[in-house]
Amino acid sequence: MKKVLLFILALGFLSCSLDGNNLVVKVLPINESTTPDSFTFNTIDTIKIKYSLPDNCHSFYNLYYQYDDTTRIVAVRALQDLDANCINQAIERELDIPIQVRQEKDYVFKFWKGKNSNGVDEYEVKVVPVNN
Repeated sequence: MKKVLLFILALGFLSCSLDGNNLVVKVLPINESTTPDSFTFNTIDTIKIKYSLPDNCHSFYNLYYQYDDTTRIVAVRALQDLDANCINQAIERELDIPIQVRQEKDYVFKFWKGKNSNGVDEYEVKVVPVNN
């Protein structure tokens, strides 16, 4: 019962009005990614991504960055303003993501490309070795 209540509260939060606007959060795929050939342990490096906002009713919200052991799943979260008048023209964006290299094992990045026709998540996988 508590889980159902939390779900309803979370759903209400995502669809509630902020400053008079009806906003929802959407996950957007990564169009292109650039990673270095390798990382150096205990430094900060950068990966770059390109993504598209579907129209001017979408704006960058935050980076979806989930990690499990050596794997990182990367996507973009955007806010969609459901009350705005939209111009249906994609807006390309780039984002530099700093990576603190704190593991000595290779980093496995899975850049989310969207869902296929069967509804299964698809990823572009890139492995970045770590130099000690």
